[in-house]
Amino acid sequence: MPTTYTAATAPGALPLLGHAVAFARRPLEFFAALPAHGDLVRIRLGPRDAHVVCHPDLVHQVLTQDRVFDKGGPFFDKLREVIGDGLASCPAHEHRRQRRMLQPAFHRDRLPGYAALMAEEIAAATADWRPAAEVDVPATMYRITTAATLRCLFSAHDQAGSLAVHESMELITKGVATRVLLPVPGLDRLPTPGNLRFRRAQQDLRRMTQRVITDYRARAGDRDDLFSMLLAARDEDGRGLTDDEIHDQAVTFLLGGMETTAALLAWAWYLIATHPAVRAELHAELDRVLGGRPAAYADLPELPVTGRIVDETLRLYPPGWMFTRSTTAATELGGHRLPAGAIVVYSPLVLHRDAGLFPRPLEFDPGRWTAKDRRGNDTSFIPFAAGARRCIGDGFAVTEATLVLASVAARWQLDPLPGQRIRPALNASLTPRAYTARLSRRVPSDQSSTITAPNR
Repeated sequence: MPTTYTAATAPGALPLLGHAVAFARRPLEFFAALPAHGDLVRIRLGPRDAHVVCHPDLVHQVLTQDRVFDKGGPFFDKLREVIGDGLASCPAHEHRRQRRMLQPAFHRDRLPGYAALMAEEIAAATADWRPAAEVDVPATMYRITTAATLRCLFSAHDQAGSLAVHESMELITKGVATRVLLPVPGLDRLPTPGNLRFRRAQQDLRRMTQRVITDYRARAGDRDDLFSMLLAARDEDGRGLTDDEIHDQAVTFLLGGMETTAALLAWAWYLIATHPAVRAELHAELDRVLGGRPAAYADLPELPVTGRIVDETLRLYPPGWMFTRSTTAATELGGHRLPAGAIVVYSPLVLHRDAGLFPRPLEFDPGRWTAKDRRGNDTSFIPFAAGARRCIGDGFAVTEATLVLASVAARWQLDPLPGQRIRPALNASLTPRAYTARLSRRVPSDQSSTITAPNR
């Protein structure tokens, strides 16, 4: 018997603004409450209706029918203003060409080379750490992922250039969040100080990528980095990417490799610190496999506990927590008719916290991933989306996160200072607000009868 899906309208809409104020003020809570109303819940964002998909079967339909449910709606319309028509944001008719051209850059055979560059940047970023020092964990993870992503994108980057990119991308990342979550259209066009800083950051980043393009083309050859692959990419007709397309892809990679992976790691350190049994299991694995040395790509198959922690953090706090699509033609979803141009919204966060899919959904339990390797084939676990638009850099991101987690935890313990309320920030990515942790050096268990206690 076919499944019957329920449709409903969310209560609490305000005149003219609809649910935009509730969404902008408390987006996580707003979305978490919607599944109680139905499988397909209509909300109003200002003058426009949007349909929030709450049932996993319907989310799967949206993700796998990408030519009907194309990338559009408020999230991607605003994202395109920031990153252009890169692989993550381009419409479906452009996606196949771009995907085929860029796939070699993310082939599994390239990951060991990227991992080696990541490892060097992780070591450099933590070289000056000292016991009892205090670090802002989200900011520190952002610096590490920025350095690692930049190194993989531009292997020959210089210190000054990296700092400039870091500063520009930080402003752009904040600008994405503001523009995606603004309840009133047009506020992003006002000449406010924040908007002016955002536009300057965009201009600075474009000038920087143009300089790199000019430099790379003047000195031909594969530097074994992502940028070289962008320049070398050709479609079926032998055409390469234009300078504008290269810029859009570079910004897309930077945004994905820096912001989202940093958010994942910041949550992981908090969850590990607040679950002693998980931390003890992680330390035991790292001591046995690494013995205090940094992790390398070849170690990853021997680090299943570390991998499960990454997966469980992605389940509980998926960096990409809300996305929109737009219907390209009138269609049916769950037995309910949607017109062409309808806004469709789905949230990995809501799906990942569905008790029917994940028992004890609010509990951090990496052990739930031992029975079956669900990542990549379970339609209810979608931190990297699914179907043809599944994130091309999922292997890159998981490799980066696992290397950082393993290399740092092999030598250091991060203990959040007491009295802090660690909660999500209002960003396009689900990242925690700033919190501080104290560092303490670890000694591998085979070198000491006990692991050193945190410095107080």
